[in-house]
Amino acid sequence: QVHLVESGGGLVQPGGSLRLSCTASGDIYTIPVMGWFRQAPGKQRELIANIDRNGRANYPDSMKGRFTISRDNDKKMVYLQLNSLKPEDTAVYYCNAQAISGGGPGDYWGQGTRVTVSS
Repeated sequence: QVHLVESGGGLVQPGGSLRLSCTASGDIYTIPVMGWFRQAPGKQRELIANIDRNGRANYPDSMKGRFTISRDNDKKMVYLQLNSLKPEDTAVYYCNAQAISGGGPGDYWGQGTRVTVSS
């Protein structure tokens, strides 16, 4: 099994920045892809970005420009830098890992960290 824990959320004013972190632990062989999603109240969960072990990042067009994903393979961590935040970025942000563990391949999620953008 793989356990993901996010941190770094909180209350920020419009135009501010936050850096989210996610740490993976457990019986992990490798994590080919890690990513971040978010879910705003009343909306579906949406992809923000994902990144492979070689550092190749993928962003949907709607997420390009203000957000940057990165990872540290040795620490089994993935990060999300959020800049120029807007009230509409308010959501719960979830870490995702497509990992291979002792139990085989799986898709894992953290519990989420809440980001609130408000003055």
